Amino acid sequence: MRKKPPPKQRQHWWIPVVTLVAGGLLGAWIGAATADPRTDTEKRIDAMEAAEVQRDAAQVVTLTDQARRIRDLLTPVLDGLRKAEPVPTQTQADGWKAVTRAAVADFNDPPSAGTAVNIARASLAAGTKQLDLAVDTYAAAVKAPEAERPALLALAGRQRDTAIATWSVGATQLDLLNVDTGHGHQHVFLPSQPGQGAMTADGEHEGE
Repeated sequence: MRKKPPPKQRQHWWIPVVTLVAGGLLGAWIGAATADPRTDTEKRIDAMEAAEVQRDAAQVVTLTDQARRIRDLLTPVLDGLRKAEPVPTQTQADGWKAVTRAAVADFNDPPSAGTAVNIARASLAAGTKQLDLAVDTYAAAVKAPEAERPALLALAGRQRDTAIATWSVGATQLDLLNVDTGHGHQHVFLPSQPGQGAMTADGEHEGE
């Protein structure tokens, strides 16, 4: 007796179709879930903001180096102002002026930056200009009649103290910016004395 051939298995033609459709729907769902929901305008704004963050982070380093260099230039002037009282000589005044004039010029033509960096730079620049003005007043005291010198020297002293206090605002802001950008504390304060109203370093170690 001949054996009957096994019955043919029914081909479920709809299985691959359903699989294909389900796979397409799943892929579409995953694509929709992972797609960037931002508009083109929002993407451009975010890209610009990211570029500004990178720019400012680089400028924090540059400004810190600049502030440290100018601080080192101005410190001998401040020491000289304290030691030259009651009246500096013309040679001393001329020497101080050459230094402060160069320091003021160093802040000319600042690059574009964000508000936080601009505040730090503007405060440092303003402090430098105020010290330059104090030197002018000291120089005026050298040439003034003896009766007018005490008032001029007192004014010069107040201008010097204001310069140190103004610089300290920028130095504090710059210290915070360095911490925020991962460089740790960077202290570029001018030397100050009690009563001058200046902020001072926070006592943290450099770079920490």
